[in-house]
Amino acid sequence: MYENFFGLKKRPFELAPNPDFLFPGAAHKRALTYLNYGVKEKTGFIMLTGEVGSGKTTVIRDFVDRLDRRVTVAKVFNTKVNFEQLIAMINDDFGLDCTGKDKVALLKDLYHFLIAEHGKERSPVLIIDEAQNLAPTVLEEVRMLSNLETNDAKLIQIVLVGQPELAALLSLDELRQLRQRISIVCRLSPLTRGECEEYIYHRLAVAGNREAVQLSSEALDGIYAYSNGIPRLVNVLCNFLLLTAFAEGTRTISREMVSDITAELQTEWCAGNKDEFAAGKRALLQALGAPEADDGHITAPVPSMASSNVEKKIRLMLENMSLRITAFEKAHARAEGRQLDDMMHRLELLEKSRQEIAATTPAPTAASSPAKKGNEGTPVSAIAPSNQKDTNQKKSLLKRIAGAGQRDGRTAE
Repeated sequence: MYENFFGLKKRPFELAPNPDFLFPGAAHKRALTYLNYGVKEKTGFIMLTGEVGSGKTTVIRDFVDRLDRRVTVAKVFNTKVNFEQLIAMINDDFGLDCTGKDKVALLKDLYHFLIAEHGKERSPVLIIDEAQNLAPTVLEEVRMLSNLETNDAKLIQIVLVGQPELAALLSLDELRQLRQRISIVCRLSPLTRGECEEYIYHRLAVAGNREAVQLSSEALDGIYAYSNGIPRLVNVLCNFLLLTAFAEGTRTISREMVSDITAELQTEWCAGNKDEFAAGKRALLQALGAPEADDGHITAPVPSMASSNVEKKIRLMLENMSLRITAFEKAHARAEGRQLDDMMHRLELLEKSRQEIAATTPAPTAASSPAKKGNEGTPVSAIAPSNQKDTNQKKSLLKRIAGAGQRDGRTAE
């Protein structure tokens, strides 16, 4: 809705992994180079890792779009499965019939398919996203897929994509054979401060207007501090900043505006996580054997543990830390959904309010003095109220919009 106001052809900060918006940062260029080399040279296993929201899926989609026509690709995104379900999804994405077939039949069909592709001088590539969710036993069977080979070539290239937990999972002793077969490892690091600024202007340019807004250096510092260089968080914050600037009729984004929005986002996020984090903290303290006071603070030092109980308590501690991490990920996904719903609702209210203002604002007369123009050539009178009454109306409507957004956030919890 705000595209026309900022002179944009489309929204620049959508969360969908659109390859058109891929930012050519150093880490992303390196990842694409490694992926292309691995597939071209048929190195076997390739691993790509990165934090949540670092752009892994966008890189993979751009990589697939650029592949040679002689490459056949199968992609798996649902990894909360056992191996039989996984091999069925792989075969299905390669276009093979999976109806009523067991694991043995599915593997046989896959092998015959790979042999046929090799005879046609085609290169099958399997991409498994969110691979950190696979059980160790499933990953071990994935390793055995690389045993499908001829005397001189691997029949399939496998790309494992996941969060940093994937690397930790592969460090298990039971997966050392798979770990040794991974020829190329690449990690998507967060954007630097300079790359974060370039990323924002790059997306604005792709959307149609690099100069859509004016961002002060302090505002950019605030965006980077909030996002820590994670592209998805940059998108979430910048989307809200454009919405706020649109509501206020300005094309300048200040540090104060960034601070207000980040404070609101953090408040909403923390409100939805308090109970889950408290439960995780209690479980962790119990595993360590440390008592907890009513206010949540430890009241005594952690007692020494007998050597016979050390391993058991460490395992419990790690399991409960895993619960806290899971709660964090769930809350993050929930917060993103609330933010999108809240943004759409605010846009609807904003459009309604602008229509109401237009209906109550008297049209300018011919005797009026010429309107002063701003830096972008837009008459100031087009965004500024003509009198104190209109000013009060706008302030009241904007408060209604903000209040509705806060209520929606609380209701979504």
